Amino acid sequence: MNDEQFFAPPAFKPDEALQQLKRALRDSRSLSERNNQFSLQGQVVLELSVADSILHARLAKRPARSPDWDLRDCKNSSEARALQDEIKRRLARWTDETP
Repeated sequence: MNDEQFFAPPAFKPDEALQQLKRALRDSRSLSERNNQFSLQGQVVLELSVADSILHARLAKRPARSPDWDLRDCKNSSEARALQDEIKRRLARWTDETP
């Protein structure tokens, strides 16, 4: 067998992932940001926080005054990208449903 060397992926940095996710959400221009909360037409639909090297997200199932929340914990970069994709899908669905 060859002496192949495998490279470990870079360590997950939740603070950087949070900043990158916020930047992507600001670029969408559909959500308004206040601290770590994002609102769509005055209703909070996303809350982000970092604790214990994990990016925590509360994502509304649908916009409402008191929404049902899906909880997501991102422990690596691929989970953070999947969260970003899910936010984009829901945002597209919500803006299509809104009159």
